Amino acid sequence: MSSDEGAPIYSPFFGVMGAASAIIFSALGAAYGTAKAGTGIAAMSVMRPELIMKSIIPVVMAGIIAIYGLVVAVLIAGNLEKVPKYDLYTGFTHLGAGLAVGFSGLAAGFAIGIVGDAGVRGTAQQPRLFVGMILILIFAEVLGLYGLIVAIYLYTK
Repeated sequence: MSSDEGAPIYSPFFGVMGAASAIIFSALGAAYGTAKAGTGIAAMSVMRPELIMKSIIPVVMAGIIAIYGLVVAVLIAGNLEKVPKYDLYTGFTHLGAGLAVGFSGLAAGFAIGIVGDAGVRGTAQQPRLFVGMILILIFAEVLGLYGLIVAIYLYTK
């Protein structure tokens, strides 16, 4: 295709796939983190019901991962145009942005779920473990934040 013909007709497909990837993969990570940490909370609540509200933190942190993907998906979807204005380069950068936040959100959700499950169960037995669990959860959450930063950087290119 020559440069005077304009962008290919399939250019917006990559942008749409970027928006879909952002929300799908980050929501999968958030759902896994919520489910895994939730089972730990349920098991912990049998031994120490007074710690239930304190143990909700991993579930909240897992939910934030989905918000990262939602932000990027809305940004990409808001920038979608018809073919003459939406070129292949823009489609590929939007795909990269969606995959960056999506896959990092998936990884962060897995980490939050595993740490949250083991952390709340351990906190029920040894309350001093709580601060360590929070620190590890922060390090797991920041993985999703890194993906959001890269996604926003790619989106603005």
